[in-house]
Amino acid sequence: MKQKAKPTYSYPIVADWSVSELVAVTEFFRNIERAYEQPQGVLRTDLMASYSDFQTINPARTEQNQLRREFERSSGFDIYAVLQAAAAQPTAKFIKLN
Repeated sequence: MKQKAKPTYSYPIVADWSVSELVAVTEFFRNIERAYEQPQGVLRTDLMASYSDFQTINPARTEQNQLRREFERSSGFDIYAVLQAAAAQPTAKFIKLN
């Protein structure tokens, strides 16, 4: 079943993020969207780099999980599924989910 984004939604944010951190986390969420919405998916290297930034900005696993749940609840996109697909395809150029 093809996953579609909800018509309008917002990204979860943390009040004490700097502008550069906000931009980096937003890019991670956008890469998750690309995995579902772009015809070719998302470049795996871009996805993994943005995920690394996301983890650096939010080192606490509980905060990462809270942000993931908020994003998934708001958007309908499954971050875990995208990251699992990337882990399962270490040599893939693009990651695409339907």
